Amino acid sequence: MALKATIHKAQLQLSDMDRHVYGEHSLTVARHPSETDERMMLRILAFALNVPADDLHGKLEFSKGLSDVDEPPLWQLDLTGQVVHWIELGQPDERRLRQAHGRADRVTVIGYASSTPVWWTGIQNKLQRTPKLAVWQIPAEQAQALAALAERGMQWQVSIQDGTAYVSTEKGAVEITPVLLKEREA
Repeated sequence: MALKATIHKAQLQLSDMDRHVYGEHSLTVARHPSETDERMMLRILAFALNVPADDLHGKLEFSKGLSDVDEPPLWQLDLTGQVVHWIELGQPDERRLRQAHGRADRVTVIGYASSTPVWWTGIQNKLQRTPKLAVWQIPAEQAQALAALAERGMQWQVSIQDGTAYVSTEKGAVEITPVLLKEREA
């Protein structure tokens, strides 16, 4: 018998002073049996870092993710089904990023393992002609500290200012400072 996803709920209160995006979001996150707490929590963080100010160009949503290899962990689709923003976590291969680049208006990768700089060094020359791609790294110790806050029901308060996200829950608080590895040109 196949294992089922575990449902996690997160109430997200966001104050992003860098992008002037504020709001409250009720998130339901289906955690695949093979997904770690770290990756699940980074999906929620990726949502907070990328949620648009309004829904005029579609909503940012969690996709089927690990259950469907043709979908990213998060994406924003407009009303016609066009991919506005494709968000990957981890260290996707160059072919997957090229396919995403061809399908979406924007592509963002958020790496979180300590090996992310090694992965990026090996792949960056192959992705020189991808102006819609941005690549970020969450330092591994910060990602692990975020994972320690995981619960089935969570209240998140996220404040983003000067490129740093301050995440607090009932279990504690973490300061996350993403490092830009490749800036989006388009």
